[in-house]
Amino acid sequence: MAKVKYYYDSETLSYQKIKPKRGEKLRNLLLTIVAACIFMILGFVVLIPFFESPKEKELKRELEFVKLNEELHSKKITQLESILKEIQDRDNNIYRLYFEVNPIPEEQRKAGFGGVNRYKALEGFDNSEMIIDVTKNMDILSKQLYIQSKSLDEIVKLAADKEKLLAAIPAIQPVKNEDLTRMASGYGWRTDPFTKARKKHWGMDFTAPRGTPVYASGDGVVDRADQAAAGYGKHIRIDHGFGYISLYAHLSNYNVRPGQKVKRGDLIGFVGNTGRSQAPHLHYEIIKNGVKINPINFYYGNLSPEEFEAMQKAAEIEGQSLD
Repeated sequence: MAKVKYYYDSETLSYQKIKPKRGEKLRNLLLTIVAACIFMILGFVVLIPFFESPKEKELKRELEFVKLNEELHSKKITQLESILKEIQDRDNNIYRLYFEVNPIPEEQRKAGFGGVNRYKALEGFDNSEMIIDVTKNMDILSKQLYIQSKSLDEIVKLAADKEKLLAAIPAIQPVKNEDLTRMASGYGWRTDPFTKARKKHWGMDFTAPRGTPVYASGDGVVDRADQAAAGYGKHIRIDHGFGYISLYAHLSNYNVRPGQKVKRGDLIGFVGNTGRSQAPHLHYEIIKNGVKINPINFYYGNLSPEEFEAMQKAAEIEGQSLD
């Protein structure tokens, strides 16, 4: 109910009602309406954050889920980076060192992508920075894993080659110690038994009775088993691969044929006195990349330290060779 206002009339000595003018009534009504609108707008602005629509609630939940996933992914990436770093260190400092391969440089392992902006499509969103950061870390990790994977593939191949190499190297004495009469002559300058002149002796002579077994000193393929080479008589050449060849000369007979694969310790022939030979013995040579080298450095496969030392002393005596 509207308030009634009065004024004091000094002529009539009484209170009279104030009758508002028509224009004032309209103005007051408009002011009331404007004030009500202002209060409504203010109330809407102030209270709207406290009243979310279902769609807004759903979007908010999705945003919280994305943030939670980003934290989980960041933790997983950190863990994977730690594991990968350990593998990389082991790869460089153990595996590649053992196989005598250069370590992978750090700058190669952690090289960037460069070129165009790979993450342009992820820009312009509310959480672009977070999404780009996670995606970039995943890309870097993926690239490092790829490099490490290729490195391990190389190590596996090197390991297989190393195993073949260790089996192929001529690493045992071709005549057993118990079958030897003596180690007659070593590698180096010796007196020729026929001319009596000093001559380079390119192998080692093992004195043993005719028919004593001769064994392959490493895995390989029989390259020759004939007597076509001057001075060697019946002899066998085994190609071990990796640049190694072993030669067994002055044999009485063969137990292998050309093209046959042999393993270290296989019986390949028998001691004889064929070719340019003064007495039954085995003349044994090792060739590496076309160069004849001292066989004594390869007997680590079946000699004890004491036996090796005794052989080394006998091989160093500059006497007369048997061929």
